[in-house]
Amino acid sequence: MTVLAHLSDLHLDGGAARAARAARAARYLCALPGDLDAVLITGDLTENGTATEYAQVSEVLEPLHECFPVLVCPGNHDVSSVFAEVLAPPRTAAVHGDAHILLADSSIPGAAHGRLSPATLEWLDARLTSAPETPAFVGFHHPPAALGIPFIDAIGLRDPSGLAAVLARHRQVVAVLVGHAHAAVATTFAGLPLLVAPGVVSTAVLPWENAGAWSYQDGHVSLMFHTYTNGVLTTHVRSVPA
Repeated sequence: MTVLAHLSDLHLDGGAARAARAARAARYLCALPGDLDAVLITGDLTENGTATEYAQVSEVLEPLHECFPVLVCPGNHDVSSVFAEVLAPPRTAAVHGDAHILLADSSIPGAAHGRLSPATLEWLDARLTSAPETPAFVGFHHPPAALGIPFIDAIGLRDPSGLAAVLARHRQVVAVLVGHAHAAVATTFAGLPLLVAPGVVSTAVLPWENAGAWSYQDGHVSLMFHTYTNGVLTTHVRSVPA
């Protein structure tokens, strides 16, 4: 069995409140009596993409790195060049457990919406071609399909057809993992599960929960666990105890 923890949207801003929420998730994972193959964080690790904020990310996540492999990718609030200099490469390919994990950068400088560049799609295609028999998870920040959350749908992944074409060539892909919505969502894209991790910093209030106005609430700190065994993918959503 491959077991992955999936977090997103820490939005660390140098302050104590958001850092405390991210640290709570890290403590919860490190205290688990069982093992994880990896922890994935799909973007918006910072609020403004500054070196100071990334230093805070490194500090808050240091205990988590001591417990498990931690793989990250940028979101629209991140700055890819600073992310790469201080934190990690914006594209990552690794094998943990029995799965190939590919995290890419879907951010566009200065934009809230996202796009996977031709170079990124070529990288993804080449990496998947190199391991055709290994189950693969593909992750980035922006959802490539509508989620029914109008504000997020307006700033999702643009031009997703190129990604769909790559995924269609590689049947070993198990699921697409993203963030950005600050909500736990399960839907499909290109015939595959599309799994959206909840935001650590906050939870989106859905349109039918608040008469259509867009807002966030400081709900529970939540995360996902994805398990894959014998060709079966299962996802669990957990609220982290205070």
